[in-house]
Amino acid sequence: MPSFPLPPSLLPALRAPAHQPGPLPPVLLGAMRMLAVPGGEQEEEEEEEARSEAVPAMQRPGQGRLPSLPPRPGGRCWGQDYSSQPAPAAAGRSREAERPRTAMAMAWRAAPRAAARLLLGRRGIASCIDPSTGLTEDQKEFQKVALDFAAKEMAPYMAKWDEKEIFPVETMRKAAQLGFGGIYVKPDVGGSGLSRLDTSIIFEALSTGCTSTTAYMSIHNMCVWMIDTFGNEEQRRRFCPSLCSMEKFASYCLTEPGSGSDAASLLTSAQRKGDSYILNGSKAFISGGGDTDVYVVMCRTGGPGPKGISCLVLEKGMPGLSFGKKEKKVGWNSQPTRAVIFEDCVVPVGNRLGAEGQGFNIAMQGLNGGRINIASCSLGAAHASVLLAQEHLTVRKQFGEPLANNQYLQFRLAEMATRLVAARLMVRNAARALQEGREDAAVLCSMAKLFATDECFGICNQALQMHGGYGYLKDYAVQQFVRDIRVHQILEGTNEVMRMIVARNLLQG
Repeated sequence: MPSFPLPPSLLPALRAPAHQPGPLPPVLLGAMRMLAVPGGEQEEEEEEEARSEAVPAMQRPGQGRLPSLPPRPGGRCWGQDYSSQPAPAAAGRSREAERPRTAMAMAWRAAPRAAARLLLGRRGIASCIDPSTGLTEDQKEFQKVALDFAAKEMAPYMAKWDEKEIFPVETMRKAAQLGFGGIYVKPDVGGSGLSRLDTSIIFEALSTGCTSTTAYMSIHNMCVWMIDTFGNEEQRRRFCPSLCSMEKFASYCLTEPGSGSDAASLLTSAQRKGDSYILNGSKAFISGGGDTDVYVVMCRTGGPGPKGISCLVLEKGMPGLSFGKKEKKVGWNSQPTRAVIFEDCVVPVGNRLGAEGQGFNIAMQGLNGGRINIASCSLGAAHASVLLAQEHLTVRKQFGEPLANNQYLQFRLAEMATRLVAARLMVRNAARALQEGREDAAVLCSMAKLFATDECFGICNQALQMHGGYGYLKDYAVQQFVRDIRVHQILEGTNEVMRMIVARNLLQG
């Protein structure tokens, strides 16, 4: 099913009261049915297995809140803290079954229902950290759709995707049915045509459900935007529709084994022979590598330095294109990472984006948006972690009273919330600057990426610390948020490079 722009077809229907009948576009009906019942048909056996162990189907829209959570075996109920109470005796219970959990423990076996209730219900979110503050009505609707999708289709399964390293293709295709496969791509090739700020809002919301999967979606969106923006009409219509629908998936290939931060020194070469380029070299740390279908590759067609770099679009199956082993990573386990290898790979000249020598400029323009996107993913993880910490402090008791009564922890929670809101404001300011094409957009994107990824990692790490020993267990989602966003300080330009960009702008100004 092709993606469609959220306005105007989606928004009026979403604004209508749930009990009010009315005609809906067929594509919207399908999308609403999809959101109503998590799971659905899964083509991949692993993804089906992940869903089979998760929460039963939730209520359809308009039928009220999620059903109450049933008591756990042995008499324990969700929503209460038993950490200072002995476990009820029960024959044959394992030590793992006796492990206490808080109401909002989100991950693995016990967590999916609590995760969905936390994120979908959005109850108890203090107005000071409400992510909808300052948004237009349209943006609030985008955000609501993304939060609901994250709660129903992502949060219940994120731990399983992480544990079994599942690339959730069908879930992402469902997201694409809501327009999330080409959010800031032009509508004439299947995109949603939304702004950079709208995009940031959506990625932040989706990331509360699974940061790793959302981060891959942000990279995919960046690749589609590059083709849409710098490709000719034939290239746009050949590649973009299937990428916007996520029938096909894209990977961005810039980093090499010998050139990370120093991207302009890349060595992958493309020699022109008639109507083709002969591509040789390799790329490292490629998200989606081996599992995706389209590769946006930066390669050297000219002399040394940035002006010798061009951009080619490769398709999986081209002779000479191969992949390395699947990397074992600390986080981001719901997306595969491999080296991409070119050995006399023949690429038609018609697959070049822009002119020869324009590749580095294309790469940097893509990364400006990519930095906003990855910072937005960090915001979502940090927001979820603040809510998890808030809940844990409320229900966990030590020394005869809730942790929430401890002034030190109150102050730390206040600092977390303050840093979250400051980071969000900085990211949204940079997104507006990029949308408006302002002269300071690139440095603002670097500042936002630097500040948001550093601060949000600190927020998630502090939330884990507040959980004590439980935070270090994979039964609790906070540890996954910590693992998944750690790499955000490295990719899309390391935070050290972000500091260099900001300092250069200040000193040359």
